[in-house]
Amino acid sequence: MTDPTPYTVGVADDIAHRLEHLAELVSQAPPHEAAQALARVLDCDTGALGRMTALLATGSHLTREHAEAGTIRPEVYLALGRAANNLSDVALDLDEHTDDLAQLAQAPTTTAHGPVPKPTASAMVIRRRR
Repeated sequence: MTDPTPYTVGVADDIAHRLEHLAELVSQAPPHEAAQALARVLDCDTGALGRMTALLATGSHLTREHAEAGTIRPEVYLALGRAANNLSDVALDLDEHTDDLAQLAQAPTTTAHGPVPKPTASAMVIRRRR
């Protein structure tokens, strides 16, 4: 007996499972390894976040045709488009920080002069965009 799940749905389920597994691995990984994984995920061009943005944009275009034909409510198309735009904005905001993650991923533990000094803590500054 064959599995009735369409291939595309199976791929979506597999990606969701793998992302859950990745989150678990990142939470247990050493800092340099976790930073390296996050930098790859956040890469706007080749990372999961950029690809997810492209997927939502594709979904928005698909649902536009259905909304125009009257087979789905226009709010579905608008919500997908808004989600794609918002995720794109988030990806661009995070893209500014992938170099910092890459630096953390490559951080040496020793130098020719001995161990690398621990970084000094600084006050957290939170910026909000509106």
